[in-house]
Amino acid sequence: MRARWMQRAFLLVGLAALASAAAYAQTDVAASLYGAFGGTTTHNEGASRTTTQSPANATGGMLEVRHIAHPWFGYEGTYSFNRANQTYSEVIPLPCPSGGCGQVEPAIEAISANAHEITGDWVASLKVRNLRPFALAGGGILFDVPTTGQAAQFNIIQVCGNTPCAPTTTAHKPVFVYGGGVDWKLVPHIGLRFQYRGNLYKAPNLTTLFTSTGAFMHTAEPMIGVYFRL
Repeated sequence: MRARWMQRAFLLVGLAALASAAAYAQTDVAASLYGAFGGTTTHNEGASRTTTQSPANATGGMLEVRHIAHPWFGYEGTYSFNRANQTYSEVIPLPCPSGGCGQVEPAIEAISANAHEITGDWVASLKVRNLRPFALAGGGILFDVPTTGQAAQFNIIQVCGNTPCAPTTTAHKPVFVYGGGVDWKLVPHIGLRFQYRGNLYKAPNLTTLFTSTGAFMHTAEPMIGVYFRL
């Protein structure tokens, strides 16, 4: 008799725990706008060769699908897009194919590109009245894709026959993401999301004319968006 009573008690506790978890579980989708602000990196390869690489500041957009499966823990998937122009500078003779080529020292070359980022993140959050502060950390893949039909914008003249000497290439790098923010509920299923995300990744190499610095870059992304809770 006592064993049956204990089994029933454990069953009731388990059902209560499941009901509590279901009550806290929630899923939302969000769209945000952000600014992307990166820093310059430099790599010295010797007394006669130094590479400097600078990403241009840009605006972008991000889509999120977030699921909170526990009162304070969940996960999300994101896709973001922004312009990711890179400026390269080196002081070396330019390599050229043999024949019909004039060599000069490079000044500054600007490569026009777009950045696509896909991440999966763990999210820790806590509901306080109409606010839900949260912190996140995760990782994914960052794709830097040069603009179609544009090899480079030259600030110098360098000709190999009739062909520009700055072909471009797509770069894909692992990216570590961290950040935090707060959801502000306006009505039962709609609210505003304020957050900051930091991206850490290796500098992309978008042209064979210059080499990447290979250093770690950091991009700061302050965001504001709207979420819809399902």
